[in-house]
Amino acid sequence: MSSEDPGRSGDRRLPPHLDPRVGRPGAGSAPRGERPAGAPRGDGRPSGRSRTPRATVVTRVLAGIVSAVLLATTGWSWYLGQVAEATVNRTDAIPSTGNDESGDAPEAMNLLLVGSDSRARLTPEQLAELSAGTDSGLNTDTMILVHVPADGSAASFVSFPRDSYVDIPGHGWNKLNAAYALGYSGVDDGLPEAQRQAGGAQLLVQTISGLTGLQIDHYAEVDLLGFFELTNVVGGVEVNLCQAVDDREYSGAFFPAGPQTISGADALAFVRQRHNLGPQGRGDYDRIIRQQVFIAGVLRNMLSSDVLLDPGRQRQLVEAASQAVTVDQDLDLFALARQMQSVTLGSIEFQTVPYVGDERVDGAGSVVRLQDEETLHEFFAQLSAEPEAPAEEPVEPPATVDPAEVSVEVLNGSGVSGLAASAADELSAAGFTIADTGNADSSDVTQTVVRHAAGDEALAATLAGQVPGAVVELDDALPAGTVQLVLGSDYNGVGVPTTAQPAPDEVVGEDLRTAQDTSCIN
Repeated sequence: MSSEDPGRSGDRRLPPHLDPRVGRPGAGSAPRGERPAGAPRGDGRPSGRSRTPRATVVTRVLAGIVSAVLLATTGWSWYLGQVAEATVNRTDAIPSTGNDESGDAPEAMNLLLVGSDSRARLTPEQLAELSAGTDSGLNTDTMILVHVPADGSAASFVSFPRDSYVDIPGHGWNKLNAAYALGYSGVDDGLPEAQRQAGGAQLLVQTISGLTGLQIDHYAEVDLLGFFELTNVVGGVEVNLCQAVDDREYSGAFFPAGPQTISGADALAFVRQRHNLGPQGRGDYDRIIRQQVFIAGVLRNMLSSDVLLDPGRQRQLVEAASQAVTVDQDLDLFALARQMQSVTLGSIEFQTVPYVGDERVDGAGSVVRLQDEETLHEFFAQLSAEPEAPAEEPVEPPATVDPAEVSVEVLNGSGVSGLAASAADELSAAGFTIADTGNADSSDVTQTVVRHAAGDEALAATLAGQVPGAVVELDDALPAGTVQLVLGSDYNGVGVPTTAQPAPDEVVGEDLRTAQDTSCIN
C-alpha cells in the first residue's frame, strides 16, 4: 500500500506540542536522537510506512501493543495512544457477513494476526541482505488467531499452517494462504488498491471464522520490511535451538545450537526457516514453532522492567508498531492493552490448530489436512469458553443417617474377581446392612458409582462417605430403601479414596507451550 492510498489513517497528525517527531517551539532542531522531519534514515532504506503485513511480524506488533497496555491508566499512556492513533495504518478488514459467533463468550476478543511474504517495499539491496528472494505476491504465509478472554487473564495464540486445505467461501476448497489473494483479485481492478486489499483481508477473515466457529473481531497484518524494522526497535530476542542450523541457501538462517539473542536480519531468517532442519525436520510445522517462540520472546521482553521503566523505549515501540502494522478500522490498541493488563507469561499459550497430517490433492498439490469441522469447532469452543463462576454460597453437605439404616447392594464392575464380596465384608464391618452382592452388567466399569432412588439421598450420602471419590447418581429404577454400589476399576477399598479419573477428553492443538517456556526447539 503506497503512501497515497486513500483511507489511510497515517495522514492524521498530532498537534505539534504532542508530536514526538517535532521539536519544541523555538528549539530550532529535532530532539536529541531523532532525525528532522523528512530527513533520510541514514541506512538507505525508504522512510515510508508499511501497508502490507507480515504474519511473523505480527509478533512485534503485539509487543508494541503489550507495552502500551501496561501503561493504560496514565497520562503518558494517553499520549502514546495519541501517537499510535495518528500513525497506525487501517483497512476495512472485518466483513459484514460470513463472520459469525458460535462460542459462548461474546465479551472475549479474537484477533487475526496475518503476515505476508510481500517484498514489494524492499530494495534490491534489502532483498539480498535479508535473503528474501523475489516477490511472491499476495501470499499470507503466517496466520495466527489470538484469543483474549473478557477478563484479560490469558491469551491463546493458535497458528494455522499456510497449506491447510480449507473451504474458502465462494471459491471451494483450496490452500488457506490462497484466501487473501482470491479476495483481492475478486475486487474490480479499477478500484483503489486499498479496497482490493480490504477484499483480500475480508475473505481471509470469513475463511478463518468458518474454520473456527468464532467471530473474528479484529485484524492486524505486517510484511517483511515491517517485521525487520520492528525487530530492530524491539531489540534482541532470546531463542534456544537444540541443534545448529545452516540454511543460508534459502532463509539465510545460520545459527549455533543453544540459547542466543537475535534481531534484525537474523530474526527474519529465524522465523522464515523451513529447510535444512535435519532428519527430524517438519518443514512448515517447524517454521510455525519458530514464529511462536519468537513471539514469546518478544512478550518476555515487553513485560521486563527494561521496557516497563523506560518511557523512551515505550514510545519507540509504539511508534514503530503503529507505523509497521495495518489494522482494521475499529481496533483500539490501548483498549486491547487494557484488556490484557492482568496477563502473565505462564497464561500465554501457543499451539497449532489440530490437524491430521500431510497429503496430496489433485489440483492443489501437497496440503495439510485439518481435523473435521466438528472437532475444530469443539477445540475453539473450549478456547473461548468462559470459566464457570464460583458458587456464591457454600453448598450444604447432604444429610446422613446411621449406617445400620442403609441397605446396600454391591455389584462388581471392576473385572477383579471376588471384589464385591470383599467390599461387602468391609461395609458390613462398618455397620451397613448388605442386601445382596453380584456382578454389574459390565465388567469394565472405570468409575465407582453410588445409585439411589428418589428420596434416599441421605442413605446414598452415608454410603458415599465410606467410598470417597465415588459418583452419586439418581436411578428411578431402584426400589426405595436400597442403595446400590457399583465397583469400578478405580475402587481401592472402603474408607480409601478412589483413583482420580482424568478430565473428559479435550481437543488439544499441536505443540502446546507457554511464553514462559524457553526449552530448545528443532
